[in-house]
Amino acid sequence: QFAEADEQHLLVKKDIYEYAVRAEHLAEMVRQLIYERYQEDAYTKGIRVYTTLSTQHQEAAYAALRRGVQEYDRRHGYRGPEDFVDLPAQITDEALEDALQDAADYDDLYAAVVVEAGPRHVKAYRKGGEILNIAEDGLKLASRMLGDKTNPNQRIRRGAIIRVQKDEKNRWQITQLPAVESALVSIDPRDGAIRALVGGFDFSRNQYNHVTQALRQPGSSFKPFIYSAALEKGFTAATIINDAPLTFTAAQTGSEPWEPKNYDGKFDGPMRMRTGLVKSKNLVSVRILQAIGPQYAQDYIARFGFDPKLHPPYLTMALGAGNVTPMQMVAAYSIFANGGYRVAPYFIGRVEDARGNVLMETKPQRAEGGAERVLDARNAFIMTSFMQDVVKMGTAARAMKLGRNDLAGKTGTTNDFIDAWFCGFNTDLVAVAWIGFDNPHTLGRNETGASAALPMWMSYMGAVLKGVPEQPLAPPGGVLALRVNPDTGLRSADGQPGIVDFFYQEFLPPEQGSAGDQAGEKPPEEVRNQLF
Repeated sequence: QFAEADEQHLLVKKDIYEYAVRAEHLAEMVRQLIYERYQEDAYTKGIRVYTTLSTQHQEAAYAALRRGVQEYDRRHGYRGPEDFVDLPAQITDEALEDALQDAADYDDLYAAVVVEAGPRHVKAYRKGGEILNIAEDGLKLASRMLGDKTNPNQRIRRGAIIRVQKDEKNRWQITQLPAVESALVSIDPRDGAIRALVGGFDFSRNQYNHVTQALRQPGSSFKPFIYSAALEKGFTAATIINDAPLTFTAAQTGSEPWEPKNYDGKFDGPMRMRTGLVKSKNLVSVRILQAIGPQYAQDYIARFGFDPKLHPPYLTMALGAGNVTPMQMVAAYSIFANGGYRVAPYFIGRVEDARGNVLMETKPQRAEGGAERVLDARNAFIMTSFMQDVVKMGTAARAMKLGRNDLAGKTGTTNDFIDAWFCGFNTDLVAVAWIGFDNPHTLGRNETGASAALPMWMSYMGAVLKGVPEQPLAPPGGVLALRVNPDTGLRSADGQPGIVDFFYQEFLPPEQGSAGDQAGEKPPEEVRNQLF
């Protein structure tokens, strides 16, 4: 028996994970909640927990986030080896293993020690005895660190600890551990069930859950809530608002003088409110908030689940200067997606003991089935139509590559490109992607929500919505579709050209050619005075 056993080929499984699906951040959320409820019995009684996570969704979200973070990281260049070790003149496998003793692998990002290095070829050793020969495209990212003129502290040379990964063609390439962090979470807007949650790039490296713990500025992804408040104040999709410079004194702001700018530095003059959101015009948003009042807006956003204390009632609120978590954002956007109902995100379906007895079962309140209505269905519909235009022709137009017409959403970019967001949805699924540094600093010039966060969202949604029929958006009762002049926002008379937009039946735009504005067909006078 010993001889037979000695002859058997030994199969070594190199990658062993506790879970079949990479969902460690959510698994930790489950552990904490179950321990809080059952204390030590959570570890000893054979408890089974069934979550709301979908394997397909989680795998797609994990892959989308990893790919998006690494693409961002590659855009900003190679930072050099992680460390250097002294290798003996006569290299042995034992010496190479010792060199990698403190270098952990992170999923498909493997640590390796360089044995030989030149401008066109790198030979490296990976744990377990594998020798890697890297050349051509595999050196592309790190090419500027291979020359003799490179700073010795950054040059790839003998003894350098580097990070390697296989590309799409199964060839080894030099890569690096990203310094940036990210989050992606999705929920079913009908009941709040979490379908995917990735709280960071790699749980074994950073256990901080960016979905639930990271309070960050939302930037322009917060604008839809300000626009929603304006609709309740009598604004319409066709209200004309001036995209023109504004200056506020220190006395007006309570701190320092402020002159808000648009992202592109340009001003396009009077435009319809719908166009202002589609183009994400900052000056339009500030004028809207100025007209409805910051205090009103601060009270209004509480219905979406935001903590008003984290959104001080100043005009900077219009540009997303408050603080939110990705979980708060996905819950808030679900209210637009489900027609105005507030549903609570949840991630545990039921808990059973070792014998299969149900110890706990979540019975969520569903939209149109017990959940509280916090938003007029007409408001949710019109705001969704705004955000569908953001995807079709606005700052998120690249999402049209998914080939769907039922997607809506909003990009978000904060000052100095510190945070980048995309929050998007259809009637069946809401997903939020965020990227930024834990120690907040700039992501780099032009690293906007559209360029840094949207690709992750697209990768995830493209995978999980493949083959899923589109869900057309139907206007609820009390919404009228009228033709308006795109330049003036006035209602087109019969037979006159124009574009179709949607309005509350009690807030209709004035008719083109009418003798002045008619009562009941315009925003309050004090609002109009602040728009122009």
